[in-house]
Amino acid sequence: MKLYFDNPLQKEFTAEITGTERDARGFRVILPSTLFYPTGGGQSHDTGTIGTARVVDVFYEGDQIVHLLDRDLPAGKYPAKIDWARRFANMQHHSGQHIFSAVFWHELGRATLSSHISSETPSTIDFEGASLSPEELAQAEEMANRIVFENRAIKTYFVDSPESVPFRRPPKVTGQIRVVEIEGYDYSACGGTHVPQAGMVGMLKIIRTERINQKTRIHFVAGWQTLAFLQETQNAAQKTAAFLATGVNDLPATVEKLSAELKNAQRELKSLRELKMAVEAEKMVQLAEDVDGKWLITQLFENRPPAELRLLGLKLRAYPKVVAVLGSFDGSKLSLVTACAEETGVNASDLLRKHLAPFNARGGGDASIAQGGGAAEDVSGLFEDSAKFLRS
Repeated sequence: MKLYFDNPLQKEFTAEITGTERDARGFRVILPSTLFYPTGGGQSHDTGTIGTARVVDVFYEGDQIVHLLDRDLPAGKYPAKIDWARRFANMQHHSGQHIFSAVFWHELGRATLSSHISSETPSTIDFEGASLSPEELAQAEEMANRIVFENRAIKTYFVDSPESVPFRRPPKVTGQIRVVEIEGYDYSACGGTHVPQAGMVGMLKIIRTERINQKTRIHFVAGWQTLAFLQETQNAAQKTAAFLATGVNDLPATVEKLSAELKNAQRELKSLRELKMAVEAEKMVQLAEDVDGKWLITQLFENRPPAELRLLGLKLRAYPKVVAVLGSFDGSKLSLVTACAEETGVNASDLLRKHLAPFNARGGGDASIAQGGGAAEDVSGLFEDSAKFLRS
């Protein structure tokens, strides 16, 4: 007997154990009557206790409800209690899902494709259609909460003939069907647990949406989870506002202004870096070594980003007859860039390969610039053969 059908607000009952079966996960128990809801219909299972044992999972196996315990219990009758916080949160979210599904259908013509109810993370509903406008989401959220605030009755009952009920979606099962009715608004076939009054849902909030192929998924919270979400959001907003020395309501304008200032600063910084690198390249050219009419530049840096090495190489190859071999070493990894002016006749890719060979490192590029690197322990002899490579 499914006691959760008769009174979803009941928290305790007497469980009768006639025997247990051991499997790899724990001890399996099937009770003549149970208050524990099994996973199904998008809703996760109840947890709780039977005597001294924890109920860690509840699931259907055929027509039977199996309770998985963390320890063996002798046959007998035991006080049993469900974890009420988990059950009530599941009830708030499941009733909230019905309200949202009804609103999206009746107000926006969007059918529910699937749903997942969670007491620990935001619940989700998948709707037909690839997009929902901000105005549609606001409309649905407002109507859903109107139903909650009106505290409409959420009735559950069984019918023998589905034709007698104006279901939003035809039932997938036959025979006796359990109806969940949002008074005067919606009728659905459902075997889950629900609050008896919509007001017990507390409040519904859509926190984000995502597009998945040709459907739209909303993530929402209900009841206590809504309160926790709003508290976290408020705390984050207040801390951010205090850090920026502004009011919470002024945060969007303040962040927009700071973002514009940051972009301007980044553009100025990029220009300054370009100028600094141009000056650096000019100084390096002035100190270049003459190797058979070519100007060889070798330089090893400490922890210099490979992207900067490449940019410096690009600037150096613009100077006539320059060949540059630039390295960066962080103690365990070598990065190398080779750059060659066109009239030198030196191939940057070949030059890179020759310099990396002693380190079993790899790289690639073209005749004018190449880049590579790999693990290294000692790079003290990195440029020993650079001049020879230019002569060969």
